[in-house]
Amino acid sequence: MSAAFPVHNFRQTLKRIAGSGLGAPVLVVAMLGMMILPMPPIALDLLFTFNIAFSLIIMLVVIYVLRPLEFAVFPTVLLVATLMRLALNVASTRVVLLNGHTGGDAAGKVIESFGDFVIGGNYAVGLVVFAILVIINFVVVTKGAGRVSEVTARFTLDAMPGKQMAIDADLNAGLIDADQARSRRVEIGQEADFYGAMDGASKFVRGDAIAGLVILFINIIGGLFIGMLQHDLSFNVAMENYALLTIGDGLVAQIPSLVLSTASAIIITRVSSSEEMGTQINFQLFDDPRPLMVTAVIMLCIGVIPGMPNVAFLLLGTLCGFGAWRMYRNKHQPVAVPETPEKLPAVTDDSKADLSWEDVQPADVIGLEVGYGLIPLVDRSQGGELMTRIKGVRKKLSQDWGFLVQSVHIHDNLNLPPNHYRINLLGVGIGEAEVYPNREMAIDPGSVYGKIDGTPGTDPAFGLNAVWIDPAQREKAQTLGYTVVDASTVIATHLSTLLQKNAHKLLGHDEAQRLLDNLGRSAPRLVEGFVPDQVPLAVLVRVLQGLLEEGVMVRDMRTIVETLADASSRTKEAQALLAEVRVALGRMIVRQLSNEKSELAAVTLDPSLEQLLLQSLSTDGGSGGVEPGLAQRLLESLKSVAQQQEEKGEQLALLVPAAVRQTLAQWLRHAIGNMRVLSYTEVPEDWNIKVISTVGA
Repeated sequence: MSAAFPVHNFRQTLKRIAGSGLGAPVLVVAMLGMMILPMPPIALDLLFTFNIAFSLIIMLVVIYVLRPLEFAVFPTVLLVATLMRLALNVASTRVVLLNGHTGGDAAGKVIESFGDFVIGGNYAVGLVVFAILVIINFVVVTKGAGRVSEVTARFTLDAMPGKQMAIDADLNAGLIDADQARSRRVEIGQEADFYGAMDGASKFVRGDAIAGLVILFINIIGGLFIGMLQHDLSFNVAMENYALLTIGDGLVAQIPSLVLSTASAIIITRVSSSEEMGTQINFQLFDDPRPLMVTAVIMLCIGVIPGMPNVAFLLLGTLCGFGAWRMYRNKHQPVAVPETPEKLPAVTDDSKADLSWEDVQPADVIGLEVGYGLIPLVDRSQGGELMTRIKGVRKKLSQDWGFLVQSVHIHDNLNLPPNHYRINLLGVGIGEAEVYPNREMAIDPGSVYGKIDGTPGTDPAFGLNAVWIDPAQREKAQTLGYTVVDASTVIATHLSTLLQKNAHKLLGHDEAQRLLDNLGRSAPRLVEGFVPDQVPLAVLVRVLQGLLEEGVMVRDMRTIVETLADASSRTKEAQALLAEVRVALGRMIVRQLSNEKSELAAVTLDPSLEQLLLQSLSTDGGSGGVEPGLAQRLLESLKSVAQQQEEKGEQLALLVPAAVRQTLAQWLRHAIGNMRVLSYTEVPEDWNIKVISTVGA
């Protein structure tokens, strides 16, 4: 405990300084002090040793992070490390020029060791070694990293629209909520800021390499003049003293510079929080004990080399190793490892406990069967996220439609191919596809900038061309304009799309009665005696199903029940009551189809065509039909207009007389999925209508 106490107190002190906001100002003041105030050689030894250790920690953190954004403070750390190294150069230059005539240890043991031991005391060799290091740093590492930074920053900005579209698609599909969407947008902004900052930070490293070369020649020339003119040294003695000290100073600064240049190149070539800088540095640098452990080993190895400043390196290596051990012991507590189930039990996406096969009903309302290769997507103990995604879909659809969507019963099916899944509705399969759990789907929205390697496929939800890619290619695919989603999202989106198309099949008598019960809490007199005195429950169910079948939400149950109660005295027929309810909900229906300017884009029929349809469909009490040739021409004209409107990304409505609305809606629902059929009476009088085309003129 006595050995751990000072280290623990030191780390707590660092946290308090970082959290108080004093870390950055203190560091800047310290660097200014090094440039202005004279420093003793022992202080230079400790600071140069700390500079080497600090650069190694930074490089190892870069190696161990999984994503560049986990070390988002790197550009700032790079700038601080560069300024600190330049401040040490200024401080050491002052000591070298003032005391260089006294001998090789005038500027401390570290500089003397690098000038004597590393290059063998030969300043000519030192100049060659220094030149090689500068060429490696400046020409190879720094130049390449700078180019990669520029390209990555540009590609990241180009990929932002595609990433935003992917977030909007997940939000609309109910896979994420508003907070998660906001968090992802913030992450995209941070990513753009990070790569933009790295583009500028690469210039710091480039300038540092140039500065090191210039400082070397200035120190040698200045040392010669000072030694020969002020201290009466001969040229050879002055050259030996000042050149060795200057080269040692340059090497002890250039090696950390090369390490940081390498770290910059590593993090910018990786495929890919708003806090105080001191707090970010504290938590992002010292969250993982591995960098400290490796740094401690390197420091200890250097400390046992004869001729090196053993005390400084051994002391810092010991502290780093002890700190890494403490961090590892505190972070890695023993945890219970759950056993991996041999067979996936049948569960619902909102269940909290495992279910047995006996609990699975033979005909579930909504069912999902998965092949054994997709079990990891469902099993929470293996990190599966599909259950959470499905729950998000149910929550979104329930909020939109106005009634609770039933639980999705999920179980494995050994008769399916390993990577296949099947979506069932009332025991009947309505959708099936193949996904790859260890890959991601890159969907082509129709405007990509290039091709990407992978397994060709098709998005099961919307039928778009797609490619199954390795997760490491996500950033590249998004840069090319692809929308990239994982396998769980593909299944959840497919499920959401199919449920939206079959919403009317999910609402039955129990759900209708539950809607009445909920309405009864706020309007008891309205619900009292409504069923069965005024409207039978079966008729109410058919009306609600008719609304859902045409995409009309049933959230406004008060208006629906009031309208049915009023119209029930005139008719008990479900279709007639449905028409009455649609008129009452007209403003909500039109609002769903209108654009941001509250304009309804509509297609109308020529009056002569309307009369012809009225006569044809009114034959035999409404059971008449339309002549096939006329029906084909009408369908082709409507498809052409609908396709043009779909390319603009806007909804389209067909306005027709009320007498033919129901028949045309049933006919066009399967032929033109993106066109809604409204009657003139359903459009509010004060609503703006933008007539796109008149068919049949």
